[in-house]
Amino acid sequence: MRRLKGWEAISEATVQAMAADTSLYIIGEGVDDPKGVFGTTLAPFKNFPDRVLDSPLSESAITGIGIGAAIEGRPCIMVHARCEFLLLAMDQVLNHAAKWRYMSGGALSVPIVIRCVVGRGWGQAAQHSQTFHSLFAYVPGLKVVLPSTPYDSKGLLMGAIADPNPVLFIEHRWLHNKEGEVPEEAYTLPLGKAAVAATGKDITCAALSYQVLEALAARDVLLKEGIEMEVIDLRTIRPLDKATVLQSVRKTGRLLVTDIGHAQFGACAEVSAVVAEEGFEFLKAPIKRVALPDCPTPCSSVLEQAYYPNVSDLVNAARGLVKAKRTAINSSSSANSKNDISFTGPF
Repeated sequence: MRRLKGWEAISEATVQAMAADTSLYIIGEGVDDPKGVFGTTLAPFKNFPDRVLDSPLSESAITGIGIGAAIEGRPCIMVHARCEFLLLAMDQVLNHAAKWRYMSGGALSVPIVIRCVVGRGWGQAAQHSQTFHSLFAYVPGLKVVLPSTPYDSKGLLMGAIADPNPVLFIEHRWLHNKEGEVPEEAYTLPLGKAAVAATGKDITCAALSYQVLEALAARDVLLKEGIEMEVIDLRTIRPLDKATVLQSVRKTGRLLVTDIGHAQFGACAEVSAVVAEEGFEFLKAPIKRVALPDCPTPCSSVLEQAYYPNVSDLVNAARGLVKAKRTAINSSSSANSKNDISFTGPF
């Protein structure tokens, strides 16, 4: 099978979708410029110049236009080069796109895909490197997609375009140049279905976006130590594929969750809560999260190295999980404890 880079897979999916639906168009700042938003809109603009529309620097206005047109039957791919820019259109996304299908009793659809690029880059600092996928996943009515491979990027984008609901399609910039096998023909992947990226029996690692690659690299290190880590690529967090995660944890008894966002109040917390609520009896050790620390992104390249989770962080977390165990508390020696069960370790 031929190999494409991530940005090429997104571009091809867009061209094929626009060829199949003549009402589909792209709108966004710089979608027709020579760089074409990391190359992703160059081929669509070449093939359909009248349906790739550059927009003014007013995120709220263009997002409102896109949502209104979608409601009227004109599906749209809206492109925001950075996730932070999308914050200027939060009212349009959270109060309008997310709710019109519900408020109309299903009579109205909002077929809009909102693409935004996230991820680190040297010196991007606190206002140009953030990810807000967990924020959007909090809102009923929105779907949130985070592909990790070129194959998934094409299939999930085509699945998002075909969906009658608004979809946030979040791309990590470091994945744009990663290569992978991609079929030439058009295909769709279902939203809300995770993939088992690698099997294992000792630990389940539920990962998102670029952290899937880090998890697979950590798995290779752990294999040399006799530790088999199963890597679950969540693909989407709204809807979340609970069944695949729980099935894996039932087998391994240990859960490591890793995300490109913050650990607190995010996707890591939601996956952890699902397993704690619905799979607690399977756990042999406490759940572990590896994600961004609870502070803004630094600008210094040295601080960036410490800030972003890497393979070593995942390996160390996995080693700790293998050593840790769950033990019942003796009520006579823990009179102040409010719980019947506690976690101890590592030993």
